Amino acid sequence: MKVLLLSKKEIEGLISMREVIDAVEKAFRAKGLGKVQMPPKSYVNFEKYGGDFRVMPAYLEDMGAAGVKIVNVHPRNPKQFRLPTVMATILLLDPKTGTPLTIMDGTLITNLRTGAGGAVAAKYLARSDSRVVAMLGAGVQARTQLLGLNEVLKIEEVRINDVNAKNASRFADEVSKELGVEAKVFRRVKETVEVADIIVTTTPSTKPILMSEDVRSGTHINAIGADAPGKQELDPAILLRAKVVVDDVEQAIHGGEVNVPLAKGLISRSDIYADLGEIVTRKKPGRTSRDEITVFDSTGLAIQDIATDWFVYQKAKRLGKGRWVELL
Repeated sequence: MKVLLLSKKEIEGLISMREVIDAVEKAFRAKGLGKVQMPPKSYVNFEKYGGDFRVMPAYLEDMGAAGVKIVNVHPRNPKQFRLPTVMATILLLDPKTGTPLTIMDGTLITNLRTGAGGAVAAKYLARSDSRVVAMLGAGVQARTQLLGLNEVLKIEEVRINDVNAKNASRFADEVSKELGVEAKVFRRVKETVEVADIIVTTTPSTKPILMSEDVRSGTHINAIGADAPGKQELDPAILLRAKVVVDDVEQAIHGGEVNVPLAKGLISRSDIYADLGEIVTRKKPGRTSRDEITVFDSTGLAIQDIATDWFVYQKAKRLGKGRWVELL
């Protein structure tokens, strides 16, 4: 019984952002049609080290793809150990027999599929003529969020704010070269977002960084950073003004952007309009006017990982990539 091992470098040569967006959109469509199994994400906390890891299983029935991702979040890693904040490993197995099929690096896929989720949300929720994107946070996830948006919209200007000015400047240079768009750095959030059509938040904040009075009508927001209990990036007043779409209701309530205002009674569950699967399958309409504010609350779903991993695995077999090993 042989298992295919795939490294990050090998995966980089096997998949594009456009392909990831396609896989992720299919995953949300399957969810909207009730054709996935996805038990709740489980957390193990390392309070002593300021980190955690999550276990994320899923099965996409029509695709025949099943597996689990183990992913950590350790914000201190870059400074203390020169390691990524987020690292992941993914295992796919055969639904017919339970046989392990592949073990692969999941770090790149985690970043790409999260960016792809934001792109799918913007496709259905942002104004189609959106041209100006404001990025609050300039880390790894900011890059893939922007790459995803660039596949579904014609971006002309990127406005960047980060607590680390060097990170912001470096990100602006990368954006200008890679996407060929104008990229500007701003010191204040208000200035960053004042003319934005889309706002993307990718910070580890536990208190609001984006205030309601700074968000103009017609804006779409991809709220990415809040992915665990206690995290939040948006002023709860924004959620009361907006059409709020989550990736998964139960997971968002537990650890998404809505988790803190829900716990404090500032919003109610009825303020969540839909999950993204309902929007993709047209069970509920997405944006219905130019003036409405829309919010996508992204926590990251196992179905996004498994759908993307399945594509990578099939392509790797077809092209003869990776290394086969006897595992059992």
